[in-house]
Amino acid sequence: MKTLLIIAIALISFHGIAQEKKERPNREDRHAIMKDLTPEEAAELRTKHMTLHLDLNTDQQKKIFALNLENAKMRQSIMEAHKAQKEAGNMQKPSKEAMLKRQNNKLDHQIAMKAKMKNILDENQYAKWEKGLERMAVNKNLKKKDSYKNRI
Repeated sequence: MKTLLIIAIALISFHGIAQEKKERPNREDRHAIMKDLTPEEAAELRTKHMTLHLDLNTDQQKKIFALNLENAKMRQSIMEAHKAQKEAGNMQKPSKEAMLKRQNNKLDHQIAMKAKMKNILDENQYAKWEKGLERMAVNKNLKKKDSYKNRI
């Protein structure tokens, strides 16, 4: 009886080990795919996600697409400038003033985005959008903490 039980457990465990793992794209693969999108494609995807999440009407979709397109173009120009600087070998740690300027520009852009979104969305949609921003910020902080723990 014991030998039968041992054989059954061995067969079950071998069967479990022999299962082929499903190929799932990891985060780096998804990042590489998203990085290669044109600003128009990125803006369209972002707008569609927002349409599903916030239940936007067609007028709102057009306005938000224009906003997302503007942001995607700005993000692409920043990435290209960073890449060019990296390829030229001019990469160095930014000075305190440059870091402060970058943070101020980022926060000014976020404030302007909130004002624009408040004009486009109704109260319920705006509240839902802000809630999503808070959730993304929390997730970003959790990822930073996890990556810090992994480095130690």
